[in-house]
Amino acid sequence: VIYFIFLSIKKNLNCFRYFVELRHFFWYNLYNLRKRALWDKDSMSAFLLRKNIFTKGKGEQMKAFLILEDGTVFTGTSIGSTKDMISEIVFNTSMTGYLEVLTDPSYAGQAVVMTYPLIGNYGITPDMESLKAWPDGYIVRELSRMPSNFRCEGTIQDFLKKYDIPGIAGVDTRALTKILREKGTMNGMITTNENYDLDEVISKLKNYKVEGVVSKVTCEEKYVLEGTGKKVALLDLGAKKNIAKSLNDRGCEVTVYPADTTADEIIASNPDGIMLSNGPGDPAECTSIIKEIKKLYETDIPIFAICLGHQLMALATGGTTYKLKYGHRGGNHPVKDLQTGRVYISSQNHGYVVDEDKIDPNVAVPAFKNVNDGTNEGLAYVGKNIFTVQFHPEACPGPQDSGYLFDRFLEMMGGEK
Repeated sequence: VIYFIFLSIKKNLNCFRYFVELRHFFWYNLYNLRKRALWDKDSMSAFLLRKNIFTKGKGEQMKAFLILEDGTVFTGTSIGSTKDMISEIVFNTSMTGYLEVLTDPSYAGQAVVMTYPLIGNYGITPDMESLKAWPDGYIVRELSRMPSNFRCEGTIQDFLKKYDIPGIAGVDTRALTKILREKGTMNGMITTNENYDLDEVISKLKNYKVEGVVSKVTCEEKYVLEGTGKKVALLDLGAKKNIAKSLNDRGCEVTVYPADTTADEIIASNPDGIMLSNGPGDPAECTSIIKEIKKLYETDIPIFAICLGHQLMALATGGTTYKLKYGHRGGNHPVKDLQTGRVYISSQNHGYVVDEDKIDPNVAVPAFKNVNDGTNEGLAYVGKNIFTVQFHPEACPGPQDSGYLFDRFLEMMGGEK
């Protein structure tokens, strides 16, 4: 240990920084020592090299560039994959939960800017919302390359490489977010090519469009989470794992169906209730799914819909949606229950909303409203056991503020809390 401390001092006078990183090494390994019998200089050296503690000399990190549709260029360092990427650039204001963001299928077709300045300090843990990462790209101010958490299973850097996701660190995310807030969400490119042609890149960016993402994120075949309570059919439009888990924890038997499943198949299974999940992309693009949801609406089966499911139910019953200037993405969005007047802190991830002014009051009435900008956050359907919300009650930002909505759904199905 003294030898490595000496090397770090010799290479860089910033001794305190490396002392902290070496301390993190020991804490990191306390949890893993039960799995590894070795703790010698070879294993330590390999660990330090893998974490880039002694390989961060000048010029050793690859440059990366973030090019926006308006011609703005940010320069930083490459993280994750080094391939070129074109995607819609969106920002998320969450201070924690970066792994849940990375594994949320609703981010398919988008590159995510994390506004919180330090990302990755607790590494990769088991808290994943799906089996893989979904964003096209990842943009951060500072990436922690030495995570410290007893549940840590790896670094974000390795995680991004594993799923071939390019990213960029060292970007002024405050300035970038300000651009996106003032000019609206726009397309962008992450590249490591220093000889890029700006005019050619901007032309490609203007032609890019997010399309067909629901079919990419839905499950390939139906599966069942066993339970002894009510039978729920969950239509997977890009469902986060915790939606099914929230139902399963309440005793429900949850059957998860692919997004292209017909309404007839779901109805034939005789479920006690139907759940329409979250998902990515423009809801108006999902024309075939909307037709099937219309058939589900015409039954008397209780229905609870979240996020994209909320939007598709509105479209299926004659409503319309529109794109927000920069969307709602974060874990601190206040929503008001219009029935009780109570305000809840919610987790949100959407770029489109239901146009409340175009809703037929004989079909549905507003149930929730966003306190920040007044947009619709939920609907209650007249004469039907159907209610829908734009936010994510399963995401625990409050942490359990809106979990009662699953209990309400259970009551609609004739069950107990």
